Amino acid sequence: MALTLRALAAQPGLGLSVVAGESGLDRPIGWVHPTELTDPQAFLEGGELLLTTGLALDDATSAAYVRRLVDAGAAGLGFGVGLSHDHVPEPLVETADEVGLPVLEVPRKTPFIALTRAVSRAVAADEYAATVRIGRAQQELTRTAVGRSGVAGVVRRLARLVDGWVVLFDAAGRVREASSATARAHGEELDVKSLRAGTRVVALGEQEVVLQTLHTRGALAVGTGEPLDAPGRHIVNTAVSLLSLALEQDRAQHGALSRLRTGLLDLMAAGEEALALDVLRTAQGAPDPPWTVLAVAGSPAARNTVYDRLEPVAAQVFFAHSDGFLVAVTDEPERVLSATVDGCHVGIGDTAAFPDALRQARQAAEAARAQGTPLLRYADHAGRGLLNLLDPGAAQAFSADLLAPLQGREELEESLRCWLENHGHWDRAATRLGVHRHTLRNRMTKAAELLGKDLDSPGTRAELWLALQVRP
Repeated sequence: MALTLRALAAQPGLGLSVVAGESGLDRPIGWVHPTELTDPQAFLEGGELLLTTGLALDDATSAAYVRRLVDAGAAGLGFGVGLSHDHVPEPLVETADEVGLPVLEVPRKTPFIALTRAVSRAVAADEYAATVRIGRAQQELTRTAVGRSGVAGVVRRLARLVDGWVVLFDAAGRVREASSATARAHGEELDVKSLRAGTRVVALGEQEVVLQTLHTRGALAVGTGEPLDAPGRHIVNTAVSLLSLALEQDRAQHGALSRLRTGLLDLMAAGEEALALDVLRTAQGAPDPPWTVLAVAGSPAARNTVYDRLEPVAAQVFFAHSDGFLVAVTDEPERVLSATVDGCHVGIGDTAAFPDALRQARQAAEAARAQGTPLLRYADHAGRGLLNLLDPGAAQAFSADLLAPLQGREELEESLRCWLENHGHWDRAATRLGVHRHTLRNRMTKAAELLGKDLDSPGTRAELWLALQVRP
């Protein structure tokens, strides 16, 4: 921790007295600079404790001298007495109190070099402590990065090292990892999509947040109650380098694993299920048959999102990209369905034989996309084989015309639908409708009269079934 003016004034043996600017005594001292110039601004960087005997100062020039030191950003003034002045000039003290510049009276017996040594020792100690802190932090972060916790562990470790919170964003600006639930909430408030390469500092409430792009893709947000000091910034830079390397390795591994999964799916489609399963069980685990085969159609972004969501359950769901689909094989299809997002259309195969189930799932997914429905089973798709051949507008016009006599007679229409679906079986249809079979017979008689159709005719039944299926 940097030596402050208050700590320097309290050091025994120096004999320093505070004569002005007590409110600024907690300022850190960057360095010590002795000079007798009345305008040393050109030689100051800010943060210095300036030492002078006031050789060129008097009551008339003291006030302007103090203001120039404030403009130059000096931390304070050490005024040596017993040479040019027996005490610090009163106008200098008054002006220093007014502008808040600390003034330390240095007795004649205390050489300026003693103050320089004191500050120099403190600066050296701070630099050594900072070097040790940075070195230890780099070791901790490196061990974490190569350990089992990987990227998530680095994020949590960095948060502890800087006494703050940390959020890692992916290339799309979404929160990938967070050091805590609170950090994740903060991350949701930040917009990093427009962040260009480099570093930006923003405010989030009373906290300062450093946003820094990674060397590959994505960004890191580090929030702290106080601005990061120099060691803290070095530690963050180390984490950025390690995270960039780890994410690049993850990306390469992700691509290799994706290609492996696609190759195994091709093996299964070619009838080499046993070989593919042996590899899967060795690599990550595999679901046990009997399987459900699902195909997910949608944009590449939507399919990639589902792919990423399935990663945590890879042992229960085998999934792979293939020919514009994301194919999933599992004995728990609800896991796949719960991972889908808007814009996905899922088809489900309807046979146990894998190659056939895969073909069916893809066909059902294509049909689901064409119909704008999120889920379609192949059995339902196949059952509409004839309907898929008809022009929707013409079919609906045919339906409206044929069923017009039943308009407003929902009871008759529903009874007709159930009776046809049960192939004219009176008892079964009546049971499903919850009515007596004689009631159903009466309804069918009434429907036949209104429609002017013979319900015993197979052609009539086919027309009515078709009309009911496409009814708008």
